[in-house]
Amino acid sequence: MLPGATPLQRRRLLLLALGPLAARAGAAEDPTGGDPFRSIQWPGLQREFFGADARIEFDPRVQVRGPALAENPVVVPISVAVEGLPDVQRIVVIVDRNPIRKVLEFEPLPGRALPAISFRFRLEQASPVRAAAQTRDGVWHVGGTLVDSSGGGCTVSGVTRQDGSWAQTLGQVSGRVFPELDGRGARLRVRVMHPMDTGLVGGIPAFYLKRIAVQDAGGAELLRLATFEPVSENPVFSFDLASRPAGPLRVSGVDNNGNRIEGTV
Repeated sequence: MLPGATPLQRRRLLLLALGPLAARAGAAEDPTGGDPFRSIQWPGLQREFFGADARIEFDPRVQVRGPALAENPVVVPISVAVEGLPDVQRIVVIVDRNPIRKVLEFEPLPGRALPAISFRFRLEQASPVRAAAQTRDGVWHVGGTLVDSSGGGCTVSGVTRQDGSWAQTLGQVSGRVFPELDGRGARLRVRVMHPMDTGLVGGIPAFYLKRIAVQDAGGAELLRLATFEPVSENPVFSFDLASRPAGPLRVSGVDNNGNRIEGTV
């Protein structure tokens, strides 16, 4: 303290000295780590999926869209689009309050596919749904949306599992390429017939697609997709391509039992 300072001056000097400490203490007291959704699960998700030392930013350029209320928690539509963020290497989608939190991991190959994907997934209870886009510099840019739901989507079997028809359609691929309105790119929509069992229904083990890749007519790979149990039965994926392909596209993949997926669109 300065000699000869008045009590008021001493108090102001003390507050200035303690200011940074108080700010750090306030941040430490926030159990959500500054999460905009105030989700208590978020700090654990960071460590589990990105690592304790990962550089993470909440970024409005990572846009996640879904229904405010999921009327059917077995098929919840979600779209992810990264706009204005260069050098996106991969996109990871996670759901805070699902029993199986990771939904998919998408790799749009530069110059061939855009960082955008739409799909449907199972939701167990109301939760933030997040997309984390990693750029070339290693930073994870995170966006999300909150989806309310009556829940239970991960713990019920799908329609084809219930009626037994899944075995007749397993692995069938269908789809279509749509030209974009600007005439430059294209949208690819693909459906793969698969029960996508979560393993959380009694007597039914986990049985799900693990990997999907798309190649053009010349064999060049356009995108890679890793999928996990929460993806909905008979999944439908939409991708935005940088240009319209000249010929048919080849879709290939494998599920967790080793069944091969092969088809053309």
